[in-house]
Amino acid sequence: QVQLVESGGGLVQAGGSLRLSCAASGRTDRLYNMGWFRQAPGKERVFVASIHRSSGNTWYTNSVKGRFTISMDNAKTTVYLQMNSLKAEDTGVYYCASGSGVADLSYWGQGTQVTVSS
Repeated sequence: QVQLVESGGGLVQAGGSLRLSCAASGRTDRLYNMGWFRQAPGKERVFVASIHRSSGNTWYTNSVKGRFTISMDNAKTTVYLQMNSLKAEDTGVYYCASGSGVADLSYWGQGTQVTVSS
């Protein structure tokens, strides 16, 4: 079993920055990608960014390219999302997710709230 715990959310003004963290514990050796998803009020949960644990390759949704950076620690058990130049539309609950295969998202964190005031 794998547990994911997010932290780092909060309230920030537009143009500001936040850094989210996601710490994985348990059978982390079986994890393939680790990623971040966002759910805005009244909307579906959508992909934001992900990182391949072995290669370090990263992917981003178009709306955050150039503003957000996903990275991980040397142990490859903690993933970060550095969010710069935040916009009101970045507001939402950010969830960390992972799984044991390319399209597997079996594991989810509890989410952390990010609110960007305009």
